[in-house]
Amino acid sequence: MRKFRVGLLTLFIRSLTGQTICPPTPIYQSCDLVFELDDAEAKAHPNPYASVNMHAEVRSPKHATFKLPAFWDGGRKMIIRFSPLDAGQWDFRLTSNLARFDGKLGHVEALTGDARGFIRPANLRHWKYSEANKPHLWMGDTLLSLATMDQSKFEAIVNDRAAREFTHIRTQLFGATAQDAKNAYPEADKPNPAYFQELDRRLQYVNKKGIVVDLMLGQANNQLRQLFPTWQQRERFLKYVIGRYSSSNLTWLGLDEYESYADGRALLKEIGDYLKKNDPYGHPRSTFTEGSSAGLQSDGWMDFISYQTADDQACAVERQLFTKPFVNFGIGAEDSGAGKTRQTDVDSDAFRKRLWNVTMDGHYPSFANTGLSGTGGKAVDPKYTESPGAKAMKAWFDFFDWTRHWELDPYFEVDGGRALALDGVEYIVYVEKPGLIEVTVEKHSYNVYWFNPITGETVTMKNFKGEKFVGEPPTKTQDWVLQLSRDGRKESLRNYKFESRPPFVQEIELSTEKVPFQLIAPRDGDLTTKKEYAFELKIKKDTRATRSMMYVLTGEVVADGQGSRILATGARGSFRVPPGIIKKFPAVLNVRISAVNANGKAYAADKVYMVTE
Repeated sequence: MRKFRVGLLTLFIRSLTGQTICPPTPIYQSCDLVFELDDAEAKAHPNPYASVNMHAEVRSPKHATFKLPAFWDGGRKMIIRFSPLDAGQWDFRLTSNLARFDGKLGHVEALTGDARGFIRPANLRHWKYSEANKPHLWMGDTLLSLATMDQSKFEAIVNDRAAREFTHIRTQLFGATAQDAKNAYPEADKPNPAYFQELDRRLQYVNKKGIVVDLMLGQANNQLRQLFPTWQQRERFLKYVIGRYSSSNLTWLGLDEYESYADGRALLKEIGDYLKKNDPYGHPRSTFTEGSSAGLQSDGWMDFISYQTADDQACAVERQLFTKPFVNFGIGAEDSGAGKTRQTDVDSDAFRKRLWNVTMDGHYPSFANTGLSGTGGKAVDPKYTESPGAKAMKAWFDFFDWTRHWELDPYFEVDGGRALALDGVEYIVYVEKPGLIEVTVEKHSYNVYWFNPITGETVTMKNFKGEKFVGEPPTKTQDWVLQLSRDGRKESLRNYKFESRPPFVQEIELSTEKVPFQLIAPRDGDLTTKKEYAFELKIKKDTRATRSMMYVLTGEVVADGQGSRILATGARGSFRVPPGIIKKFPAVLNVRISAVNANGKAYAADKVYMVTE
C-alpha cells in the first residue's frame, strides 16, 4: 500500500446544521460532506434520489473551478464526495433546492501528500500520472464480480494483484449477472444504497492498493436501456455515478460490448458527452467492445481506444491510424484449469504469446483468467491468482518498467521478429519463433540482453556496435525478447521528461495511384446480411515494401450512424455484413481497406456496395 502524508482537512460552513465534517484527508483521497434532511424536507422529498438537487462549486488554490454533485445515500442522507487535488484552501458554495443549504459558503484546507494523482493520456498514445508527471504503465486484470463476490476472496485477489504490480482492474458497476443489476437498481429511480456502499468500500480498497479501476457502466445486450428507458432516468443515473465515484482513481468504460446494444453508438455518445461535461476530475473515457472501439473516435468524447481481439493485423494497422492510447482488454482469457467460458479463451502458453504480440502492436494489455474474471457469473477462486499467465504479466511489467515505455512505438526495420523502439535509444524485439534475427538500428554501441518472458530472467550478451544487429536467441525451444539498449543514454533520460523527441504521426496515403493494392473480390453488386462473401486483395506491383502487408477491412453505413465494424483482416478470406450497423434497407455500405506495408507506411482505400435485406 502506498503511504500518504496525512494533512489536516477542516471545513467552515456559516450557520449550517445537519452536516458532518470530513475527517483528516490527504490530497487525491476522497472525503464525504454529509447532509441530513430534516422532517419537513423529508416529507417534501420522499425520494431524494429523484427530487433533491444539490451541488458544490469548488474553487482550487490554483483558481480552477469544479462542480461536485451530491448523491442520495439512503434515508435522509445526501453526500458530496470530494477529493482535493492541490495543497491550500479550497473555497466552495452550495446550491440546492433545499433552502436551508442553498447559498452556504465554506472552505477546505488540504496539505501536500505523496499521491501520484489520476492518470491522463500522454505522448499521444501513452499514459502519465497527473500529480507527479511520471509515466503510467497500464497493466490490467479483470474482476467483473468485484462488487458482489465474497469479501475474503476479493481481498485475496486484489492483494495478489497489487503484489504483482497490476495497475488496473476492470469491473462492472452492476456486477457480473442480471440479478446483480436488479439488486443494485430495483427501480429506475431508486438505487439500493447498501449495494453501492459496499461497492464504495471495495473501490476504495482497490485504489488504496495503488490500482486504477476501469469501471463499466452497463452490462451487454441493452441492459442500461432496460434499466433506464428514458434519457432523464439515465441522466439521473450518470449524475449519481459521477457524484459517488468521480473522486476515485478510475477510467470510465461506457458499455460492455456496445455493439450488442440497439443504437449503441448514440447511447454511448449521450453517456460520453455527459461524462466529458460533468465529471469534475476529467477521468479518461472509452467503452468495452466486441472488437474495436476505433469506429467511435470521431464522436469526440473518447480519450482512448479499446479492443477485445488478439488479431494482430487489426491491432497493428489501426494503431497507425489514430493518435490515442490503445488498451486491449480481450487478447484471450487464460484457462489455467478453471475451464473455458468463451471460444476465445486460450491456454497459458498461447496467452503469453498473445500478450507480447499485442504489445508489439502498440497496445497496453489487460489480463483475464477464467477462474477469476467472473465472466458469465462463473464462480471465482483465488487459487488461480498463481497462474502462469499472471506470472507472465508480472515478468512483462518488470521488463517494461525499466524501459522508456512512454515513448516506444511499433518499429518495422526488423526481420525474424516484431518490434517496438525509441529509435537510437532502445529496441525491443519479440521473437515468437526462434531463429535468425536482423535489426537495423542507429549506429551506436548497445547493451544486448535476451529476456525470457516465461521466467522473467535475463541473459546478458556481449555489447554490440553498428547499424545492423544479427543474432539468435539463447535457445530454440521457446519465445524470447531481444533488447538492444543504450543503458547510459536511458539513465540520462530517467527524469521522466516526456517527448524527448516528438511522437511520430504519419499521414495516411489515400491516393488511388499510390495505394499499392486493390480489392478484386467481391466485385460490384449487391450484398445481403444473410450470406458470407469471399474477399481478396491483390498487390499491384511487388516491391520490397509490399513483401509483407497487413490489412484490415472495416464496414460502415454512414447514413445510419452506427459506426464502423471490423469485417475481416488479411489479404483474403471471407466476411459477413453485420446487421447491427444497418437501420433501414437498402443501405449503402462503405468498406474501407486500411493497410500497413513492411516499412510501416499506412494506406487506405474505399469500396462501396449496396446491401439489401
